Parts: sequence; structure tokens; C-alpha cells
Amino acid sequence: MTNSVNLQLGSIMNKICKLFNIKYPIVQGGMVWCSGWKLASAVSNQGGLGLLGAGSMHPETFREHVQKMQSATDKPWGVNLPLLYPELDKIIDIIIKEKVKIVFTSAGSPKKWTQTLKSHGITVVHVVSSSLFAKKCEDAGVDAIVAEGFEAGGHNGREETTTLTLIPQVRRSTSLPVIAAGGIGSGQAWLAAHSLGADGVQIGSLFAVSKESSAHSNFKETVFKAKEGDTKLSLKSLAPVRLLNNHFYQTVQGMERAGATPESLREILGKGRAKQGMFLGELEEGELEIGQVSSMIEKEKSVSDIFTMLLSEYNEARDKIVNEEQYRF
Repeated sequence: MTNSVNLQLGSIMNKICKLFNIKYPIVQGGMVWCSGWKLASAVSNQGGLGLLGAGSMHPETFREHVQKMQSATDKPWGVNLPLLYPELDKIIDIIIKEKVKIVFTSAGSPKKWTQTLKSHGITVVHVVSSSLFAKKCEDAGVDAIVAEGFEAGGHNGREETTTLTLIPQVRRSTSLPVIAAGGIGSGQAWLAAHSLGADGVQIGSLFAVSKESSAHSNFKETVFKAKEGDTKLSLKSLAPVRLLNNHFYQTVQGMERAGATPESLREILGKGRAKQGMFLGELEEGELEIGQVSSMIEKEKSVSDIFTMLLSEYNEARDKIVNEEQYRF
């Protein structure tokens, strides 16, 4: 199977493989409280691009994870950095001093840090939710774009544009390599993203509940039980995020319906809600971020098994379309 996989993948989405020097155009989402060095190194060692989730790490914890990554893999890897992070300057300093080679930025303007990072030889990728911001990324000088649709977990776009709609719009708006994100939980979805013009895919939810993820087992089990419609986009008046429906989500919804100010929403979020939910396993008062594909994930898998599944599904779906007469018009 390995030779077949390599033959079929050899000529597709190669912009991303060449940009990052990776075997497969699969990027792991840099998810808060899930994406430590164990998960990121496992993804890189399988031939994808693993990302450390800097958004949930204090500077010294981040430095520790960077150094453990350097020992755990000799493959390419990077860092996901939300630009709203409160100690951003310190994290940037560590990235430069530790010679991190790839940085994905999100939740802010790409103009602020792109040129600083690139001046140190760092490849920069920015996450967007619209074709307008994709063009702004190109103007800012980033090397690639993650186009993230409405289905995604974590922080999301206010536009509620689905991945199926977003990817072709972003593809038309920029000549940069495009990585599709949001709702990519299978090889079939990966193939669909490719057909829409994506050069690679970023996968979050599948890896968030993998064996190597640092997420709490309570959180993982809740994801495995999730059904269609159990995740909702919330906090649109502040910073949209997709959450599993629990007491915390209902509290936030009630506050927003009552006209809560951004300050009051920040106050309730500032109590370590994401850490409580995803890292400590507090299922009612914690913030449980996950994508819509959670309803398709039934059990914990290793990163190795996830790659095997994705590659097998991609090839099977591709062969079916190529070989079946009813797909020829």
C-alpha cells in the first residue's frame, strides 16, 4: 500500500510538500491544550507537519516544548501562534532564539509580525476565514494561507462561510499556496478540498482526540459521544469559537442574548475555561472547543492510525471517481 500511496500522492498538492519539505500535505492544527510536543512530533514523524499550540503555553512552558520537539523529531515542524496572545513578544523572542523554522499565525493582522519573522528565515502562514483577508495576507508577504471554514473548531470567522464555499473563493483571490481547514476529518474530505483548489489540508479535531494529544480523557470521551448538531458557534460578538453544548455554552448564550458587553464576556472567559474543559476535563463549566466532524469520530486513535486511515480513504475515493463510468460525462 505504501508504494501505491506514494505514487498517487506524488504529483498532488506538492506546493505544500515543497514549502515545508514534508512527505504528505497534511498539517496538524495547533490547538490550545491539545497540541504539545508529543502530538506535534508524532505528526511530523509520520510525514505531515506537526504544530505546537503556543496559545495555551506560558513562555517557559513553550520553550520546554520547543526543546522537546527538537529532541523528538528531525522532521520539519512549526508553531501555531494566536496574535491575541498576551505575552506575544516573549513567545516571538523564543521562536527566534530557538530557531523555529515555521510559524502559523492567527487571530490578528498578518502585517504586524510577518516581516519580523521572515527576516529571521522563518516561513510564515496565516489563517483566514475570507477571500478578502487572503488577499491582505498576500500583501503582507506570508508564504501560504490556511483558509478555515465555518465547520472548524476553536476560533472561527464571523462570516460563517463553509469550507466548500470558502476554498474556491480564496483560490481565485490569491496565487499563494492554500491549505484547507474546517470539516476535514476523512480522506474523502481531503480529496474534496483538493478538487476545490486546496494545495493541502489542516486537520484539527481528529488529532485533538488522538492518543498523543494532551487533552483530558473526559474531553475525548465527550467528543466520541457527540452527535450531529452538538457543536455550536458561540461568542460571535467577541471572538467566534465552536463549542460543544454544555452548561458553560448555555451560560454564554444567555449572556449574549441579554446583550452582554465584550468586557463581561472576557471576564467569564478569563477564568481559564478552555484549560478547565480540554486539559483538566471539567465538562460542564469548561470550554469544550471542537469541530463539527466530532460527530464522525467514535474512538481514540494513534497518529499513525490516523495517517493510515486518511491515506487509504483518499486513495479509495480517488480511484472510485476515476474508475466508475457514472462519473464520466
